[in-house]
Amino acid sequence: GGPRPLPGQEVSVKVLGALEDGGLVERDPRLIFVPGHGDVVQALELGVPTMQPGEVSFFLAAFPYAYGRPGSREPDVPPEAPLLFEVTLLEVRDSPDPQPLPPAVRLRLGSQRRERGNFHFARADFAAALRSYRLSLRALDGPATAPPGPEEEEELREQRVKCLNNCAAAELKLGRAEEALAACEAALRISPDNGRALLRRGQVGLVSPRIVPLPSARPSSYPPLLSPQLLAEQGRDAEAAIVLKRALELDPASKVIHTELSRLAKRQSPPSGT
Repeated sequence: GGPRPLPGQEVSVKVLGALEDGGLVERDPRLIFVPGHGDVVQALELGVPTMQPGEVSFFLAAFPYAYGRPGSREPDVPPEAPLLFEVTLLEVRDSPDPQPLPPAVRLRLGSQRRERGNFHFARADFAAALRSYRLSLRALDGPATAPPGPEEEEELREQRVKCLNNCAAAELKLGRAEEALAACEAALRISPDNGRALLRRGQVGLVSPRIVPLPSARPSSYPPLLSPQLLAEQGRDAEAAIVLKRALELDPASKVIHTELSRLAKRQSPPSGT
């Protein structure tokens, strides 16, 4: 028993999700989220706040409240599939401040939130995707109950880079070049030869010759390696060429990088005389 979750509180739940034929598609012994943050499917967003700690509930979710019309690849949910969720509310916390977690739990939580961001991104809800990616980074960077082992430390590093690259992609879709560049720089600070981060950084240089912060822009959420303003003053096309050529060295077969370099060459070519 106990009070139901209030807005802004963080909950921990045990979740099982099954298709109509009984096939299990979700099993999470401890899923942590804040209702209203868009971090889980709508069935859980709406259902869990009606529960009390210790309560077990069953939610039969039509596809708009599960994984939508397209379904999902991860977890493997067919298009327009209803799901039955068995949910146990384990805990409600007054503050969503990061709790010390074992490294394995941080990795699982970070991966879950990044996958949710990918779900939003595939549906062109880039603001929701960005929110999930930032929540993923918060889990990966949060306090730990014990130092990670060498393999866990490497996986945490890889997950951070993936998430920062995803943040950069979402920022670009939202037209926030400055934030996208900062996310790329943060990824490259962790992994200087990361091809995707180099490509994104080069793409930012092609979005706009100079970075002009939007009126609603917040201070950067990503620790910068270099000042975006300084990069802008150095000339974006020249920097983009260097970065894209470096990315091409790492991945010579990439059609995307070749396309971006072709775009850059056309921009730099003087107009032909008439």
